[in-house]
Amino acid sequence: MDDLDTLDTLGTVGRLGDPAATPPEVIFRASCPECRTSSELAADALRLAIGGSHRTTFYSFTCPDCGSSVRKPAGDRIVELLTDGGVRTMRLHIG
Repeated sequence: MDDLDTLDTLGTVGRLGDPAATPPEVIFRASCPECRTSSELAADALRLAIGGSHRTTFYSFTCPDCGSSVRKPAGDRIVELLTDGGVRTMRLHIG
């Protein structure tokens, strides 16, 4: 099951320069389980790891408020949101 309460896209914001040359940046909202804050994060602040199963697929970020390393499971919908939003993805392989 996706954890949509803790990760959501906020939409896009324009980037400096020629709008036709650079796509808009997607902003995500994610919550920290340590300090319980909700932060707005750019795609480059998040990482997505896709494993061989739902149990080994997750996204991670560092909380900008408390500095905690946060790792949360990522179901199909979260994977789709993150990849469509330009988050760097790492595929995990066994063996």
